[in-house]
Parts: sequence; structure tokens; C-alpha cells
Amino acid sequence: MTQLLVRNSILVCFGLVLGAAASAQEPGFKPLFNGRDLTGWEGNAKLWSVKDGAITGQTSATDPIKVNTFLVYTAEPVDDFELRLSYRIVGGNSGIQYRSKVMVKAQWRVGGYQADFEAGKTYSGILYDEGGVAGGRGIMAERGQKVRWTADGKKDVLGTTGKTSDELQAAIKNEDWNDYVIVAQGNHLVHQINGNVTVDVTDEDEKKRLTSGVLALQIHVGPPMTVQFKNIRIKKLASAAPRSDLDQLQGEWIAAEVVANGETVPADALAGIKLKIKGNEYFVETGEGPDQGTFKLNASTNPKSMDVSAQSGTELPAIYEVSGDTFKACYAANGAARPAEFKSTQGSDHVLAVYKRKSP
Repeated sequence: MTQLLVRNSILVCFGLVLGAAASAQEPGFKPLFNGRDLTGWEGNAKLWSVKDGAITGQTSATDPIKVNTFLVYTAEPVDDFELRLSYRIVGGNSGIQYRSKVMVKAQWRVGGYQADFEAGKTYSGILYDEGGVAGGRGIMAERGQKVRWTADGKKDVLGTTGKTSDELQAAIKNEDWNDYVIVAQGNHLVHQINGNVTVDVTDEDEKKRLTSGVLALQIHVGPPMTVQFKNIRIKKLASAAPRSDLDQLQGEWIAAEVVANGETVPADALAGIKLKIKGNEYFVETGEGPDQGTFKLNASTNPKSMDVSAQSGTELPAIYEVSGDTFKACYAANGAARPAEFKSTQGSDHVLAVYKRKSP
């Protein structure tokens, strides 16, 4: 019976730049800093100034700050955008806040998404939840990580951005100018330093994610530090249209886990499963031969439901969840009722399958 359930599960689990010249080189971008003064920005005048054509934040050992403080861009909030700038830091830690919130106006304290950077060798490029404004999630993505925050608040590390943390650090110039790019479109957030992607984050937690807010530059508590910013420019992006579940399912998948009647399918058996989805058709190759069929999705139910029709005539009711590079389904075999949760127990005639998108 377990072998039959495994067989059935395999068959259906699919499943400011330089004026006009710069504008011409970067269509759609506008400068946020005039290169002369802090017009359009607000912060502690004792700490922030313009030196050598760059916004400069500076602290001293004789008068240390007691809380993190920020220079806030006041002209308008940011939502979907691409931000480009150059930074230089000597000592300490800093960051670029976006889609953020002014928490204490008198102290220019800001919290929310932060594109971090530092004089050290660990945190430059990470995504950090400053002040807990994005749900108290701390380091939301370490350097070099591709991360999905699920709808129920879990952190799922999907893979890497292509280079290790050490490789990314090696490309950052110490006490010299570096180029930082932040792209925020819908729930997709990407940081780059000197052309290298440092984090790639999809935030699916609707209760905690941030969609709009202020842009700000940070001075951090701690030892004396100097941080500078120049060539700050931004381009508004169209809001990312949400992709349908059917769109997200298209392509090739590999089995990461299958549990049938409470029994976990061994890894060596999973290795032979190949799944391809095209339109509403699925094609599966397994050690026991190929199979194919069609499926229908219903995203209005909770959990979302799916009805699978195998070419052999087998009809299987199921529930499903798809997000980013992960596809999860739990379905009923042998006439059992549609599952109500993603779980397979002994005697349930339910099969749980988790797939990961096949890497290019």
C-alpha cells in the first residue's frame, strides 16, 4: 500500500549624478543630493554636514552619541525604486534605511529595512530590521544569502547569491568609495555592492513586511566614525504585479521530500524524480516510468486546493502552496478526503510532497 501511495505521489506532485549628462546615462534617475548642502534632508546638525561634495556624518570620542541617529530624506517617501549611491566609511557601522519609519523624531531615530555596511568585514550588504519595525526579525538575510520570509513568518534560506561572504567582502574597498545599489519592487528586495549581489530577499509576510516609508542614512553608536555619501540618485519603479500561482509553478522541479502514509521516501528514491509543468499540464519521470496529466488550482480556499487528473484516470484532491522556489502539496489517494493540512500520518492515505525549483 505504501509503495502504491509513493507511486501515486510521484505521478502528481508537481508537481545626483553629474547633471544632464548623467541623466542621459541613467534614464529615469533623479538626484536626491545637490552636492552643496543638506536641502531635502533633516538630522542632527552637530553630526551631519557636507564636506568635499559629500554628505558627511561624523562622531567623536569626546562627545559620543547614545542612540543610533539618522539623516532623513524629507521630500517624499519611497516604495518601489532603484537607489544608487557611493559610500565611504572610516570606523564604525552605518546603513541605508528604506521603506522605514521615524520612531523618535527628536532624536532622528529611524527603523525598518536597512541595507547595512560597516568598516568591519561581516555585515556590509546584509538586510537588517533596524529598530524591529519590520516585525523584529533582526538580520533578515546574511551576506550571500537568497532568502524567503514565508507568509507565516519563517525564514527559508533558498540558496546563495552566487558568491560567498568572503568573496563579497574581498570586493569591498576599505576606507574608500564603494557603489551601493538597492532595488525594492513589491516584496522583492535586492542589495548590491560594487556590482555584486549581496542579498536577494522575498518578504511574503504581509503582517510584517514594509511597502513604503522614509529613506535615511545612519550614524551608529560606538567608536568614533566618519561616513560619507555622494552621487545619491533614485528611480521609481512600477509596482511588481503579483504572479499567479499557475505562473509560479511553470518550469522544472526536483523532489526535496515525500511522505506517504506517514513514511518518508528515502533520498535515493527522490533523486530519480523529475517534474515539469507547462500550462496546466504536468510531466513526471520516475524510476518506475513516466506519467502525465492535468491539474486545476483554486486559490480562493484556505488552504488553497488543487484537483489532479492523471492520464491513467486517477483523480486526486489536494491542497497546495507555492512561493518562490518552493512548491508544497498534500493530496489524498484511494478515495480519501481532501487533506486539511500539510501532513501525512499512518493510515491517512495522504501524501505530502515538497519540491524545489531546479536550478538553471
